[in-house]
Amino acid sequence: MGEHHDAMAAEAVEFCSALIHIDSTNTGDPATTGDGESRCAEYIQSLLAEFGLEGELLEKAAGRGNLVVRMKGSDPDAPALLVHGHTDVVPANRADWTMDPFSGEVNDGFVWGRGAVDMKDMLAMTVAAVRQLRRENFVPQRDIVFAFVADEEIAGEFGAQFLVDEHPDLFHGVTEAIGEIGGFSLQVRDDLRLYLLGVAEKGVAWATLTARGTTGHGSIVPNGSNAVARLSSALARISEHKWPVVRSASLSALVEQLGGALGRPLDIERLDDELASLGLLAAMLLPGLRTSTVPTQFYAGYKTNVVPGTATATVDCRIAPGTDDEFKKQFMDLLGPGIEVSWEDGRSLEAPARGALLETMQTAITAVDPAGKALPFVMSGATDAKAFSQLGINCYGFSPLRLPEGFDFAGMFHGIDERVPVAAIHAGTRILHRFLSAQ
Repeated sequence: MGEHHDAMAAEAVEFCSALIHIDSTNTGDPATTGDGESRCAEYIQSLLAEFGLEGELLEKAAGRGNLVVRMKGSDPDAPALLVHGHTDVVPANRADWTMDPFSGEVNDGFVWGRGAVDMKDMLAMTVAAVRQLRRENFVPQRDIVFAFVADEEIAGEFGAQFLVDEHPDLFHGVTEAIGEIGGFSLQVRDDLRLYLLGVAEKGVAWATLTARGTTGHGSIVPNGSNAVARLSSALARISEHKWPVVRSASLSALVEQLGGALGRPLDIERLDDELASLGLLAAMLLPGLRTSTVPTQFYAGYKTNVVPGTATATVDCRIAPGTDDEFKKQFMDLLGPGIEVSWEDGRSLEAPARGALLETMQTAITAVDPAGKALPFVMSGATDAKAFSQLGINCYGFSPLRLPEGFDFAGMFHGIDERVPVAAIHAGTRILHRFLSAQ
């Protein structure tokens, strides 16, 4: 069995490298986004078809392929599980990288390239684990649906949202899902590695602000009529506002279980200070505590001595779970009068922070890493869970990796020299295999 699992882990590394080598850059512009997503889907389809799992390949637009495969369970009435991941990646500039970002080179104990952690590693681990399960003639109790989708890095219009809107039947019976971001480890002590499981996801609200004022000479128009001045004041209030910690069910579970893992209770009134001492762990946990409102762009004017009639800015708002409805009113109160706002948004998500699925994750982790302890956390970024949750699916972040101490996992996402440790893929594939074999 050990040799078979070694071969499975080696396959995962091979598949990850091959997927990275397929340039599936999503520029956000249909004219410049190629057919890499379809080529990834076709490659995965070929690997699974070798073991009798053909699946359906679906495109909303040419080159934007999505592959959905259902592994039938022994109990057709049992609630099904979805395992999902995206094939697209953000752009990479070759001149900035140590290695060619689309080489998929295995060097110095890492697989290098764009998508190594976001998230071709998970795609590769999933495919390798499924192939091994088929070798073992494994039949799950419940159906397991695998979705390898396009376009997550923009909005899912050609990927998860397309499937949910136009092919919801493919997810019939699914009640739970795993995908990004979660399942990765952070070492606290030699005998304790915390594996963060995404049980909630902050809402997204991208605000475009417009202020209007008097156009005229810079020496004449007062700041009270100046669109730039009015919008700048509003942005200052947004930037300086300290949003409170939101005591959601997921945060309560985090505080309780982290305190148990550390061997001391945590003071929820001083969570910022409590977490700040935890190094890389803090970088992942702190953003989930509260809403954030971050100005990102400002546009106004064309000449120093001309006061423009309008000024526009964008603010990236990430909303703490369960506070979506009250957030916009609070935001508007902070802006003050005279500012127009338009929104692009997606609601926050929160799945149960306790239950059989999470216990199965913990069991799978411990089987491979006895020092591993699962810990629920709130994901600050947005994922395809936003789309799949529209079907009533409880979505979790579980893409397991056992990471070496000090590895800046968060810094790899969309970063230069993105890479994933080979050993992390080996352990992650074994964890995922153990998890799937318990379904």
